[in-house]
Amino acid sequence: MRPHLFAAIANAAAFAGLAAMVAACQSPTPARGPDRSALSTMERVALGANSCWFKSGDPSFAAYRLAPELNSFSGRPRILVVHKGSPESRPLLVVQAEGNPAKMQAFGPMMSEPVSGRIAADVTRWSGGSKSCS
Repeated sequence: MRPHLFAAIANAAAFAGLAAMVAACQSPTPARGPDRSALSTMERVALGANSCWFKSGDPSFAAYRLAPELNSFSGRPRILVVHKGSPESRPLLVVQAEGNPAKMQAFGPMMSEPVSGRIAADVTRWSGGSKSCS
């Protein structure tokens, strides 16, 4: 084989390898969304509820407090909304998740009140990864 032909083939092979590496670096990586497990989902919901419902001074939640129960042995992490003055009383709102991807449930007396539509919208938004209050 002629030396210049051998060099041309070697250069072509090197160029092809380099082109493949550059193409691999430029290929788009899939966007990763939030973790959809029950615990991660309820952590997001608890942070949103605490920030938007309670720490913000929202009058719809002024008489209540948040009681998170995220370390659940039942596999259903949840948050509770209870009366501020009697946290041991029956919860007025329970929001819980189960599975991966998480299946959400919200129930309790507050889900029969006018604020229920807002609760459902907020929980849906926070469970999807949003941190906004509205």
